[in-house]
Amino acid sequence: MPVVSNTSPILNLAVIGLLDLLRIQFGQILIPTEVRTELKADTELSGARNIRQALSEGWMREIKVADKALYHSLALELDNGEAAAITCALEQKIGTILMDEHDGRAKARALGLQPLGILGVLLRAKKDGQIPSVKDAMLALRRDAGFFIDDELYQSVLNEAKER
Repeated sequence: MPVVSNTSPILNLAVIGLLDLLRIQFGQILIPTEVRTELKADTELSGARNIRQALSEGWMREIKVADKALYHSLALELDNGEAAAITCALEQKIGTILMDEHDGRAKARALGLQPLGILGVLLRAKKDGQIPSVKDAMLALRRDAGFFIDDELYQSVLNEAKER
């Protein structure tokens, strides 16, 4: 089933070398033009090569926002990538959206979408045998991507993954 993604899940998984989890779990990843811009895929930044490869293979595909009024309304409260991702998910009638940011997730839920963050992707990957350790992936996110996971959430995810 295809999914629309905001910047954070793609960028952070690309940095730690686990971007392919999105293809495995969802098949097709749709990203608004605003997200593509935020990803800086045309640079040599960490993870950019993995993102370019996903785009060239076609399982990650750029789409454009059609409902400019909704987008601009959401952009009053959210960043451009979040506003575009939510708008595109609603336009494409895709119920799941990949998003980590608290405000964006809350707005997505309020509009009837089911947000899933990078930690949820990692938990699914562990459950399905796609990765051996959620802990190792979270450590890599913290160390290599600078991804913030507060200690309480970190421990909760480890418990859910049945790891120490």
